[in-house]
Parts: sequence; C-alpha cells; structure tokens
Amino acid sequence: MIVLRIHHCLMRKLMQKNRPLQAKRIWQWLTAATALMLFAGCENMVIANLTPSMFPENPSQIYTFSARITPKSRGYVEGSLQPQIVIDGNIYTMEPSPLGEDIYEFDYQIPAGRREVSYYYLSTFEVRFSGEVSPREAYTAITTAQLKGRWILSMVSNRGPAGARIGVVGQGFTGQDTITLNGQPTRTVFDSANSLSFFVPAVPPGRNYQVAVNSPSGTQPVGTFRVDGLNIEVFPSSLDMSQGQTQNVTFTLPQAAPSGGLLLDITTDVPDSVIMPEAVIPPGSNSVTIPVRGGLPGSGNLYLTGFGRGEVVVPVTVR
Repeated sequence: MIVLRIHHCLMRKLMQKNRPLQAKRIWQWLTAATALMLFAGCENMVIANLTPSMFPENPSQIYTFSARITPKSRGYVEGSLQPQIVIDGNIYTMEPSPLGEDIYEFDYQIPAGRREVSYYYLSTFEVRFSGEVSPREAYTAITTAQLKGRWILSMVSNRGPAGARIGVVGQGFTGQDTITLNGQPTRTVFDSANSLSFFVPAVPPGRNYQVAVNSPSGTQPVGTFRVDGLNIEVFPSSLDMSQGQTQNVTFTLPQAAPSGGLLLDITTDVPDSVIMPEAVIPPGSNSVTIPVRGGLPGSGNLYLTGFGRGEVVVPVTVR
C-alpha cells in the first residue's frame, strides 16, 4: 500500500536523522501522515462553479445555480455522490442537468427585494479502502451572486446613416435614460423597460462612434456604431417665396428608409423667416414632402447635415 511505503520512508529518514528519537514521536509523525493520506481524497473531488456572478432579473425571480462535480477520489464508491447547494444556511439537493455529464443544477427563487445571494456547493460521497467504506465531503468557498436590474444586450443595428432610428435592447430601462455617441447626446426614445432607441445625430459619416446608455446611476457602454454617408436629392434646390406663402420641398433617397424611418436634421440660420414641420422619411419609403411657409422677410439657408459630403445647403429667400 502507498500508505505503508510512506510510513517506511518516513521512519527510515527519521531514524537516520534522529536515531535517539523516541518511538512515541515517530508514531506521532506516522499517525499524522496516515490522516493526511486518508483525507486527501476530498481534494480530488473537483467542483467547478458554472453559475454567473450576475443574474439579469426576471419576473418569476427564479434563478438556476449549476456546477460541474467530478469524482476523482481513489476508492470512490460509484453512485454515492450527493450534490448539494447551501443557500442562506439551507441545504438543497441538486439534480442532474441536461447540459452535460457531471453537471448538476438547482432552481432557487430569490425573495423579492434581494439584490444578492450567497451560496456554496457541498458534495458528500463515500470511498472504500481495504474493504472499509468511509464517508467524505467536499465543498467550495462561499460565493455571492448579484441581481442586475439593468442589463444591456445589444443594438439592433451596428451601422446606419444620420437620422436612422436604432434600437437598443436589454432590461431595466427608464424614461431617464439617454443614449450618447462619443459622449454627444442623441434624441433618445424610451420604448419600454426592455427597449430604448435613438436617432443617429448629424455627425461626420464614415466613422465609428462609441454608444453608451446614461442614467442617474452611471454610464454603461453598448458597443460601436458606424455612421454611413447617404446621398439625398432636394427639390426644389432653392426657395424664393413671399411672406405667408407655402412651398413644398421633397427629399428623396436613392433607397428606402430603414425600419424606424429616417429623421432629417434640418436647421436654418433664419428661423424667423422659415416655418416648417419636422421631416421624417417613413420606413420603407424613399422620400418625404414637407410644406415650408415664409415668415418674416429675410434671406438665409436650410442646412441638412449628415448627407452628401456632410451637408446639403438649400438657399431661402422670403420677400
């Protein structure tokens, strides 16, 4: 036996090094070595925690704890493994998981209002040495899992032109959330607790921008978004009208607008002379026509940014 060989080895070394050593002390050493060998089997029960450190909240408040428990102890008695989990001081039996061999899981309903839960895994089993069966156990360190109310999954699209409406999906969103591109605020729409959307602002196209969700509790990165440039036709290319007169202006894309539509960011340097509604090309359409009414007399321009070479200019004169 390995134990006996170790005993002989220890005795030989002890006698060589300390010949006058009393037999009582030798046997104390041997007894300690034997105990270490007998309990070494616990170290060979491998328990790998497969539970995430953060759970996205769900309406049922039920969360799955799982672990891979692999018996590797010498003399392990097949079928004696009893995998358990200890949560808040209570012991629960884990069941085999359909995810794979040696994987066990337990569904636990975390009480409402809790933001975290502490747990550890405990496995009892038996080993057989020299015909004698002995109980053993192995356990992990205490681990804490947290519940995360805000959970950002991804953007619906990772590229698009200025004015495109882009969705961000996740959970825990509120009406106070805003979305930024490289720190620049966007026009953000609160759709639901699981969805936000934003309109791509008129920024230089052909570049990548970092998207983030901002809330009173902090900022969370979402991902990288690329702004593409689009050509657009404006008819007429200039406006000349009298005060109070209305003239239609049509904006046409070479292809259909994306889902969510395309918001045209139109500004003017003569706001008292130009009265016009917001321009949005509907989803699936490639054009929109809006009425522009002359206000106070003046001359200036309409500016459509994010298109063409970065800006489309339409001269305006109100007489």
